[in-house]
Amino acid sequence: MTLYDNPAGENLLTDNPALYEHQFPDPDHVAARFTHDVVTRFGGRSGDLLDVGCGTGRDAGHLAGLGYHVVGLDSSERMVEYAREHHPAVTFVLGDMRTFSLGQRFDVITCLDSALLYCHTNADLDGFLRRCRDHLSPGGLLVAEMRNGAFFLGNTELLDGTRSRTVVWEGVSYTSHTRLWIDHAAQLLRRRREWWWPGAQPLVQRSAWRLLFPQELRHVLDQAGFDVIALFDSPGPRTDEPWTADAELSEDLSGDRLHLVARLRP
Repeated sequence: MTLYDNPAGENLLTDNPALYEHQFPDPDHVAARFTHDVVTRFGGRSGDLLDVGCGTGRDAGHLAGLGYHVVGLDSSERMVEYAREHHPAVTFVLGDMRTFSLGQRFDVITCLDSALLYCHTNADLDGFLRRCRDHLSPGGLLVAEMRNGAFFLGNTELLDGTRSRTVVWEGVSYTSHTRLWIDHAAQLLRRRREWWWPGAQPLVQRSAWRLLFPQELRHVLDQAGFDVIALFDSPGPRTDEPWTADAELSEDLSGDRLHLVARLRP
């Protein structure tokens, strides 16, 4: 594998989609099955689906195999190129989640793996929800999965020290050193990650996620014209408790992940 040149040091993994999938495998398509089961449980239609923040397209591709007519949207040109090559049954679009305009409506919009939290400001979040409202059919579902801001109320589990991880890809070891901290004024979880691999200069990337709290999320969705019909922390595709179609949902909302199902009001 030849790594793409990334002089800005933005994101090694999203600039190299094959490495991303190797770092974060999902051979059982847990995230896509979670989406399908949630849509089925809450009475959504298995029709037209928009996957916002689709990444490599593997969730979109699996959902297309289940009978959905899927469009995937992502802001990474390399992710979109990779997704088009590997999942030809899906239409993939390069676009910004705050401003996209596709000229069609969907029965379901998904926003998984904390993609919603790239809306760093209230204006960003309002823009995204307006886009969702304008692209959903009346009664359509918004399904989102993200980090839970409430998890960090007195919990420093993810904030203590630097975490290191090594992934071996095509005989090369890539080691990351990651530190997380909270920017209280901006209400962001910030991350600094430094990558090392043989024969290359260290690559530093910085990113951040909005910390949304459950009541805050309910409020902004209500203002945007949605009814929240489920909000739970587990189980889910990235929780310790495995997701199953008939799982009992925990509404304690103290876990690391937050799962949202909201219906657009007619």
